Amino acid sequence: MNDCLIFSGNANLELSRKIAEHLGKDLGKINIYRFIDGEICLQIEENVRGKDVFIIQPTCPPVNENLMELLITLDAFRRASPKRVTAVLPYYGYARQDRKDKPRVPITAKLVANLLVSAGADRILTMDLHAPQIQGFFDIPVDHLFAAPVIVNYLKGKNIKNPVVVAPDVGGVKTARAFAKRLNANLAIVDKRRIGPDQVETVHVIGDVKNCEAIIIDDLISTGNTMIEAAHKLLHEGASSVYGACTHAVFSNNIAQKLNTSIFKEIIITDTIATGFLPSHFVKLSVSGLLAEAIKRIHLETSVSSLFI
Repeated sequence: MNDCLIFSGNANLELSRKIAEHLGKDLGKINIYRFIDGEICLQIEENVRGKDVFIIQPTCPPVNENLMELLITLDAFRRASPKRVTAVLPYYGYARQDRKDKPRVPITAKLVANLLVSAGADRILTMDLHAPQIQGFFDIPVDHLFAAPVIVNYLKGKNIKNPVVVAPDVGGVKTARAFAKRLNANLAIVDKRRIGPDQVETVHVIGDVKNCEAIIIDDLISTGNTMIEAAHKLLHEGASSVYGACTHAVFSNNIAQKLNTSIFKEIIITDTIATGFLPSHFVKLSVSGLLAEAIKRIHLETSVSSLFI
């Protein structure tokens, strides 16, 4: 691993340090600063010529700042003659607009893919994309990881009685089915209707949840409205308790108050995005070991997909 260098942006330094620790390495030296007008500037403070470089930077809130910082960092490395530059995005922002579902709207997931490649990324490593087909927006290799093994191992240790895994919408059925299989649980689906950009209405539940401990699985929580509406419906349908689980804690304001213990027994998240103080019923799991192992395998040119077999 001597020719492998790990660098980090400012979006989630704690996760980056954990990844480097798993690999037995120190983070590379890079000085990122701002001009007085807010423009981002940086300097790589060590030689990277001929090296295999990994830059860790989730494009989480403030998404525009973190995305621009990543693009400028990629440009700096491209001009420093490394062997290869891999952009490690534990969270891939702007992914929710992945198709033209209304007239005259952008496809931002594709736009960001173009920007990353143009800036100098030779490879992408990411986790739990909002839509798996985003991998096809790139003309460079994309390694798509899943937080499922980390979350499943935690849930198995809870010894949940009579569990049922719930997809909060039809789009999440495939992921929920994979969780249900690993947890030896039944599957249910919440039929939701989106009535605004951040507003949803739950219509009904497909599947039996009566006297079950329901586990709602989603890729991210932003406003929390989807998960809250689903939880209320599940409790109305007779579920004994509700757990919420997601990979990306995008969390808007007052999210902790909204996802309270009167609705949820526990909220399980991972550390792909840095979060502040959270109440005791929030459990944060680390995906640093998974990302570190993927980085190691990419560098050593061995299989990444075998991590999930």
